[in-house]
Amino acid sequence: MTVGNTVQLSGSAQRANSPDLRKTGIHPDYWYPVAPCKRLKKGKAIGVRFAGDPIVLVRTENDTLFALEDRCAHRQIPLHVGAVKGEHIQCGYHGWTYDATGKCVSVPYLSKDKSLPNGVRSYPCREAYGLIFVYPGDKANLESAIFPNIPTHANPRYKTRYLDRQVHCHYSFMHENLMDMNHQFLHRRLMGSIKTVLMDLRKGKGWIEADFTFARATGKQHIGEKFILRRRSQPGEEVGRDLMTIRTEYPYQTLKFWRAGSEEPSLDLWNVYVPVDREQRINHTFGLMMFRKPSIPGLMNLLWPFIIWFTEAIFAEDRWIVELEQKAFDLQGADWNQEIFPLIQGLRQVLVQQGIPLPS
Repeated sequence: MTVGNTVQLSGSAQRANSPDLRKTGIHPDYWYPVAPCKRLKKGKAIGVRFAGDPIVLVRTENDTLFALEDRCAHRQIPLHVGAVKGEHIQCGYHGWTYDATGKCVSVPYLSKDKSLPNGVRSYPCREAYGLIFVYPGDKANLESAIFPNIPTHANPRYKTRYLDRQVHCHYSFMHENLMDMNHQFLHRRLMGSIKTVLMDLRKGKGWIEADFTFARATGKQHIGEKFILRRRSQPGEEVGRDLMTIRTEYPYQTLKFWRAGSEEPSLDLWNVYVPVDREQRINHTFGLMMFRKPSIPGLMNLLWPFIIWFTEAIFAEDRWIVELEQKAFDLQGADWNQEIFPLIQGLRQVLVQQGIPLPS
C-alpha cells in the first residue's frame, strides 16, 4: 500500500502542476490522413471519422475528390450510405443532393419556387503518398498549415510498406512508445537483449528529436532485422555507430535509421496517429515504412515476406503494451506516470503545448 499511495500522491502532484496529457486533444489545424487512396473507388463514397466527427469521402466518376460532413441536413442520415451521382452525392433516404462545397443543390420533391435548405460542412482534402488527407481545422488557418513532406516516398531506391490500423489508446502513448527506445526490452523475444544509447537530444517550438545507437548484449538477429540493419551484429558488439534519429514534429512522427557510413537511411518511417472517437481513446495509425532496396535486383522481393513478418510481430507487441497503458489510465482516471527520461518529459511538453483540452 505504501508504494501504491506514493505513486498516487506523485501523480496528484504532477496533475496539480500541469495539464493531463491523456486528456489533451490533438489540434485540428493540421492535415491528417483518414484513408488509403485505393479504398475509395470512382463513383463511390466511404465514411471515416476524425476525433468523433463523421466525414464522408467522395470520388466522382470523373475522379474528383471531396469531403463533407457525413450527415444529411434533413434527417442526419450518413451520406456515405447514399449514391454518387455525377459530381454530387445524394442522400440514400430522400434524395437530397449535395455538391463538393456541401451546398444542397437539389431536393427531388421541393417545388422549384422554393429556396433550398442549408447544406453541410465541407473539408479541404487532397491525395498524396497513397493516402487521402483532410484538413479538419479552422479554415482561416488553412494557408499556414504545412502539408507533410515525405520525399523518400518518391525515391525509386525505396520500397514502401503502408501502416493502416486502429489502436485502442490515446495518440500520446504512440508518440512515447516510438520515441522511447528504452522499451526495446519489450521486444527481447524477437530481438534479444539490446542496449540503447541516447547520443543527443534536441528540441524547439513544436518539435523534439533524439539520436540513438545500439549494442547487442545477447540473442540473434531475425532476418527482417538483419535487412534493416544491413549488417551482422554479435553479442557485446556496438553496431558500428549506426544512427537512429526519432523526431516528433507535431503532430507527425518520423524515424530514420542509417548504417554507419551510409548517406541514405536504410529505413525511413513516417507516422501519424489520428484520433477516431471524441474522447480520443482510439487512434488510427497511418504510416509509411520506406526500406532502402539492396543493390541485387529482385532481392527485396525475396526478403519482403520476412520483413513483413518481423515488423508485424514488433507492431503486435507495441499495440498490446500501449493498449495496456490506456487501460491503466482508464482504471485510475488520471495519469499517474512517474516519467524520469528527459526525452519523454520533453516530448510530453510538446504534445501538451501543441494540443487542445478535451471537453470535460
